[in-house]
Amino acid sequence: MRCASIAAWALVLLVGATHPPLSSAQQAPRPFEPEIGQPGKDVVWVPTPPALVEKMLDLAQVSSADFVMDLGSGDGRNVIAAAKRGARALGVEFNPDMVGLSERLAREAGVADRAQFVKGDMFTADISKATVMALFLLPSNMLQLRSKFFALAPGSRIVSNTFRIEGWTADKSETVGGDCTAWCEAILWIVPAKVEGRWRTATGDLALKQDFQMVSGTMTLGGQATEVKGKLNGRQITLSDGTREYTGVATDGDIELSTTGASAPLRFTRSQ
Repeated sequence: MRCASIAAWALVLLVGATHPPLSSAQQAPRPFEPEIGQPGKDVVWVPTPPALVEKMLDLAQVSSADFVMDLGSGDGRNVIAAAKRGARALGVEFNPDMVGLSERLAREAGVADRAQFVKGDMFTADISKATVMALFLLPSNMLQLRSKFFALAPGSRIVSNTFRIEGWTADKSETVGGDCTAWCEAILWIVPAKVEGRWRTATGDLALKQDFQMVSGTMTLGGQATEVKGKLNGRQITLSDGTREYTGVATDGDIELSTTGASAPLRFTRSQ
């Protein structure tokens, strides 16, 4: 028995010598952990404070009916927070390690079925189906993307951490207080209907110029022309000639305006 035991121990020692235990370097790699300020393709990574993430989504009135997108989605916090509200959400991120991290965090949060992430370039991503863009990008990035934002469906919302879109006045902004000392402002833009051009009705016409949500032009009714100016909130339009206010809805093919004292709304159809 003793000889057998010695032989068994010798075999164990031989196997150990030929197959040594895994060193720490050979063990499974540690999960990726991002570092604040780490460089990316177009921006460095700086996380949005959790309180501001919620403020941004509140300002954009994100609900389960929305499809939320984040360009340069980092660790996925905007996308995951939107998915927790029942929205479908997609993050586009150039760094594959960040994509993997975001997917893991979405699984841990129990929203992997609604929060998805893809490796991609923010400037070539298809955002046409988004109803909300939740972003933390530099002003130069926002400016480069501005035309794509403006092309979204009327009523779509763009909400940003701190940085604005050059040339496009924000519709609303709010700040978070408490312990927030940096990156504390949420800024909202609502994509307006496209109304620039000439519109006609049975008794006159409406010629409009548009600067994002701000509009101005001339309304001619019964041969009398008056200057008008106003604002769009998605498809909702308000115009004033200085004495009378008109409110209504702008679709792709017509604008219907109502005003106090009128027996029926004015319905203009697009002529050019």
